[in-house]
Amino acid sequence: MLTLGKTRGLARLANKQGHFCMVALDQRPPLFEAIAAARGIDKAQVPFSDVITAKRLLVENLSPHCSSMLFDPNYAIPAAIDILPADCGLIVTLEDHRTEETEGGRKSKVIADWSVEKIRRLGGDAVKVLAWYRPDASPDVLEHQKNFVRQIGEDCKRFDIAYVLELLVFPFLGQAGHTGDYVESPTKLPELVIDSVREFAKPEYGVDLLKLESPLAANSLPARDGSEASKAVQKEFDAVGKICADAGIPWVLLSGGAAPEKFELVLDYAYAAGAGGFLAGRTIWLNSIRSHFPDTEAVGKSLAQEGVAVLDSLSRLTAAKAPRWKAPAPAFHVIKSEGDFAQSYTAA
Repeated sequence: MLTLGKTRGLARLANKQGHFCMVALDQRPPLFEAIAAARGIDKAQVPFSDVITAKRLLVENLSPHCSSMLFDPNYAIPAAIDILPADCGLIVTLEDHRTEETEGGRKSKVIADWSVEKIRRLGGDAVKVLAWYRPDASPDVLEHQKNFVRQIGEDCKRFDIAYVLELLVFPFLGQAGHTGDYVESPTKLPELVIDSVREFAKPEYGVDLLKLESPLAANSLPARDGSEASKAVQKEFDAVGKICADAGIPWVLLSGGAAPEKFELVLDYAYAAGAGGFLAGRTIWLNSIRSHFPDTEAVGKSLAQEGVAVLDSLSRLTAAKAPRWKAPAPAFHVIKSEGDFAQSYTAA
């Protein structure tokens, strides 16, 4: 059962209707690449000031239209924490975008000098962790990733803060399509996604909200029209939904940079399977940065028009089709006299 601190954190991430309509702007390499493409330079040459400027533009233009935002500590927080609206929830990234790449898979690590405690201290509503994972990785990689996720879950329990876990399947080193950042594989196997969810939905990891990729590539999904092909796809989404429902964990979809219309189709399948919203980034804002940076006025105008239009469309679909998340009622019926709650509420 969710503790009071975690419950209040999740409630801050959702809107008043109980839907998670969230914008991710913790991306680092994808934003470096977008700015580099706009400037015609190598991504290693992108200055810190450009990244700060871009992230501030994202918050200025998109934050009034979402229920919460996902910040990273090294760029987004110094760029725009001062302008994040009070009614917009704050999720903060913990994992470093750089991983240890081995032939047997990827090993994640925490951002240097960063912790769950620091996220709680600055007023974050939730901790977000991306764990690159595939069940067929080498034993030492699997052990490392499981311990990585489990330890953070213990820290989130200790500081009573909501834990958002993102899971991504990836190609092994040397395989076709291998890249350090996430690019959805057109040939990914749904069982890799589903089995990953099954593992981390276990109580031992302490996850409160799952941020998941589509079990099938967004570009390959047929229209959800009741055809045999669409029923087969729905079965894969339903498998994810059942695992989450059985574990009592709400889940949302990541966009993975899919075209807006493709991502809406992903959401259509996911909402039928019980997903409660989205935590999307590049699908909403990438084109504005890539097409107009460093012209900040043009970027702002594009975000205010194109970006907001995409975000609002996703939110309308969510309102129409996603189930509502409702915070569980605290067990205050056991409180009989003054001091009972203060005595019973302790850190783990």
